[in-house]
Order: sequence, then structure tokens, then C-alpha cells
Amino acid sequence: MKTFTLGNSDQQVLELIPDKRIKLVSVGSNQVCVSRIGKKFYAFQKLCPHRMASLNEGFVTNFEEVVCPLHQYRFDLNTGEVRAGSCESLLVYKAELTSSGLLIQLPQ
Repeated sequence: MKTFTLGNSDQQVLELIPDKRIKLVSVGSNQVCVSRIGKKFYAFQKLCPHRMASLNEGFVTNFEEVVCPLHQYRFDLNTGEVRAGSCESLLVYKAELTSSGLLIQLPQ
């Protein structure tokens, strides 16, 4: 695993990623989606595994799901499992808010 840090402080990250919004960020040579509900952060792959729609154009629910904008497939933000629809699971990455920023772990 490789760990990347987004931002310089927890407050900066909270301002950068609005609640229940999806931001596309570059970490290393990858682009990933980052979202949060309250102070719990989620990082996940950029494209829906079904038809490769950009998930940053979707939305996050109160049930810790990301909803694809194309066919409304729903994915669990904790596990990546499909909750509605039929396709492969979403790749999710560990994201942890710390006083020095948001730590995101990606496979090497």
C-alpha cells in the first residue's frame, strides 16, 4: 500500500470536501473520488464498474452509498459492494482524517 496525504490539516480537508459531495482528486498518478459524511471520509475509484460513468457526477446518500449518475447503481462506500444493480464491486480505499490532513491508502 502507498499512503498519500490530501491537505495540510483536518480543517483544510473539511473545507475542501463539502459534506455529501464528491470531489475528484489526484493522488500520485491516480485520480480517485473522495467524499464525506460528517467527519467520516471515503475514497473510491473514479469510474463506475458497470458502464464507466464518472462517479464524481453522482451523489452520496445518508446510507453511506455512492449512486452512479448513469443508471443509479448504488455502491456501499465502506465495502464497495453493489447494493442496487448488477456489476462488479467498486474499488474503495482507506481514508482517514488526521490533524495533518486526509490519509488515503492506494494499492501499489
